[in-house]
Amino acid sequence: MVWRRVLATLRHGPATLPAARLDDAATRRMADRLEAAAQRTLGRSLAIRQVDAGSCNGCELELHMLNSIVYDLERFGLRFVASPRHADVLLVTGPLTHNMREALLRTWIAMPDPKWLVAVGDCASDGGVFKGSYAIAGGVDAALPVDLLIRGCPPAPAQLLNGLRTLLEANAD
Repeated sequence: MVWRRVLATLRHGPATLPAARLDDAATRRMADRLEAAAQRTLGRSLAIRQVDAGSCNGCELELHMLNSIVYDLERFGLRFVASPRHADVLLVTGPLTHNMREALLRTWIAMPDPKWLVAVGDCASDGGVFKGSYAIAGGVDAALPVDLLIRGCPPAPAQLLNGLRTLLEANAD
């Protein structure tokens, strides 16, 4: 049974769709707008610290896609950092679990001002599919004030970039 399926897959190829082609002009415009907004707001590139508060890792896969050769986050003037002390944005994925509440609060406190909190995905907004579980405290707003909510399960990389651009442009002086 398994061998028949393997042979059929080898004969017909995988049943996946090819990746959509990115519009290079639109991507360049997005990069220019993000870079300009980051320079106006901070005078440098935007540093992002990502925290998984208890997700299924769907949102993390999309965030990792931002660092791939397709999107190349650094060309947009954005970068992920390992320490909250270097971060401007705290990007939180997943519902807020009771076990991660204190770690999230400590990360937020360690960040210098100005700082923003971005909740990524439906789970970060209200608990998503995990809502009602004994281990879930709710969305991220149950512990911290959210500056931007990017909806989706999971949100596409283009949505994430657009959300970060909106955040920067809204906070530019």
